[in-house]
Amino acid sequence: MTPLLKQLEEQARTLCPEDRARLAEMMLESLQPSTIEINSAWEEEIERRLDAFDQGLMPAHSADAVFAEASVMLR
Repeated sequence: MTPLLKQLEEQARTLCPEDRARLAEMMLESLQPSTIEINSAWEEEIERRLDAFDQGLMPAHSADAVFAEASVMLR
């Protein structure tokens, strides 16, 4: 472990639990830069599907029907 990394670890340990959790989350996110691109693509897909539904181009199914079909498929 480098001296700088050791110093950062010691400083991070002085943070309250919530701040340490947020720091850990930020560090993990920094290892996956494509997360932003993935989220953006999902947002676009959600908008596309909502528009299609609003225009009547996408059928809707009741929750009861979906769960009944899933139950049959899982047997």
